[in-house]
Amino acid sequence: MLITLIILVLSAVFFVSGKFRSDIVALCALIGLLVFQILTPEEALSGFSNSVVIMMVGLFVVGGAIFQTGLAKMISSRILKLAGKSELRLFLLVMLVTSAIGAFVSNTGTVALMLPIVVSLAVSAGMNAGRLLMPLAFASSMGGMMTLIGTPPNLVIQNVLTGAGFKPLSFFSFLPVGIICVVVGTLVLLPLTKWFLSKKGKKDDGDLSGKSLNQLVKEYGLSSNLFRLRAGNDSLLIGKTMIELDVRRKYGLNILEVRRGEASQHKFLKTVTQKLASPDTTVWVGDVLYITGDVANVNRFAQDFLIEMLDGHTTEEAAKVDKSLDFYDIGIAEIVLMPSSGIINQTVKEAGFRDKFNVNVLGIRRKKEYILHDLGRENMHSGDVLLVQGTWQDIARLSKEDTDWVVLGQPLNEAAKVTLDYKAPVAAAIMLLMVVMMVFDFIPVAPVTAVMIAGLLMVLTGCFRNVEAAYKTINWETIVLFAGMLPMSLALEKTGASGYISNTLVSGLGSYGPIVLMAGIYFTTSLMTMFISNTVTAVLMAPIALQSAIQIGVNPIPFLFAVTVAASMCFASPFSTPPNALVMPAGQYTFMDYIKVGLPLQIIMGVVMIFALPLLFPF
Repeated sequence: MLITLIILVLSAVFFVSGKFRSDIVALCALIGLLVFQILTPEEALSGFSNSVVIMMVGLFVVGGAIFQTGLAKMISSRILKLAGKSELRLFLLVMLVTSAIGAFVSNTGTVALMLPIVVSLAVSAGMNAGRLLMPLAFASSMGGMMTLIGTPPNLVIQNVLTGAGFKPLSFFSFLPVGIICVVVGTLVLLPLTKWFLSKKGKKDDGDLSGKSLNQLVKEYGLSSNLFRLRAGNDSLLIGKTMIELDVRRKYGLNILEVRRGEASQHKFLKTVTQKLASPDTTVWVGDVLYITGDVANVNRFAQDFLIEMLDGHTTEEAAKVDKSLDFYDIGIAEIVLMPSSGIINQTVKEAGFRDKFNVNVLGIRRKKEYILHDLGRENMHSGDVLLVQGTWQDIARLSKEDTDWVVLGQPLNEAAKVTLDYKAPVAAAIMLLMVVMMVFDFIPVAPVTAVMIAGLLMVLTGCFRNVEAAYKTINWETIVLFAGMLPMSLALEKTGASGYISNTLVSGLGSYGPIVLMAGIYFTTSLMTMFISNTVTAVLMAPIALQSAIQIGVNPIPFLFAVTVAASMCFASPFSTPPNALVMPAGQYTFMDYIKVGLPLQIIMGVVMIFALPLLFPF
């Protein structure tokens, strides 16, 4: 028992110090338990096969797909528009929308999604973003209390409860607790943020580096000269390649891309494929050509080849009436020609961008002049900025040719920001299916199975650009940390350490009744979470709470809820949860701001929960 407690204390010290990654600390603790033969190899590695750990992996994938398809951004931005310019309505909507998304998506992901939306809304409403960003971070944690999958501590107490032979909690068992958290949080934050945060966040956004894709489109006037032409059954384009058409020489036009709807006629399962207009690209029936050039030449081209000229400034979906290009597979970037470049004084055609790098040159920026027509015959000068178009991989390859030019920005980072918005309905349906399978008991599917099915469907239906993108959404540090620390609770139980700690708590507080004992467990957990991650705190405290409840002969559910709420509702430090840290630079907060606003909220939340939990889950 002594060795187990020493390993536990050392782990806690290293977690608090932050000098080592938390997953490495967890693995060292795990190896320590193995070396001293406290756990067998099967027991020590049981965390990696635990259904909760597998469930967390699946939830990262599902949450990533919700972001990748733009579904979450679409929903949140539309709802937040309801606020108009009312400061109170905007505050309430930020709290409600963030907590609603946080119920199904990780709190870190929720804040990453909502932060730019909230900042832009605050600016348009003429209020300080600083007043909204800290409530945004807190609301994401409060929302996580509404569902079983909202936050890892909820999954921890479910695991401890079922491991002890108790009936598992349902998907929405947490909902009443979550609603209380959101209501209390909103009522307390409304005056506190007005008093302490109203002058925060007055910051100029002018330090943003690089240009967004939409900025480039606007700057070079691509959307204003963009036309869409569809090849019908009778079109003379069918079966012809780009080199045969030779539209640049014959019509002075530039074919940016060929857009192809594939796989299914059903709108719901539609897959959009973008193809760069390379010389050997063949036109098929139904293909949509994106062309830039003079409108008279475009009309002449359309008449000559019997092709339908669509409403030229929109994407395929008729309902979408915006003047924007999409960048699912094909992107754009700027490159600056170096004085030592070997292609200076060559024409664009002679430089062979298409042949050597499979990219098109769409425009040249020379000082304040933009050259967009007859580019093939244009000589390039030192310092010219070329707007190039190609697949994201091909654009990234250009950065390796650093002797001739410099690629502005980071193409692959820009590609990662592009949402596959035509897949948003698919992601919504899969998420709904997952929730339905988890909520209704008559569907004979375990929660972990439902999450695995949803994660796999997200990949198979194309909600990610590729399988690698799905793997990148998984936070492996969290997974290893969680799987590495789970056996610690087994070691505490096996050696009698958790029984010893719970005995100490019970002997000290048990005589005063279950409410006082639960309060002791709540505030112990709350204090630990200020220094250790909420997941680790929940893993350590949940078995102690369970043992304490069993020893005094009461229902352990309110005690376990006290652990998960205390672990998740930590607001007094910017480093206690990732969301708190994420909003710190954007809101220009100091450590004291979290003390002023977060500490009173954390204490009030604790007091409310100590009286509310026994009412919701009687002893």
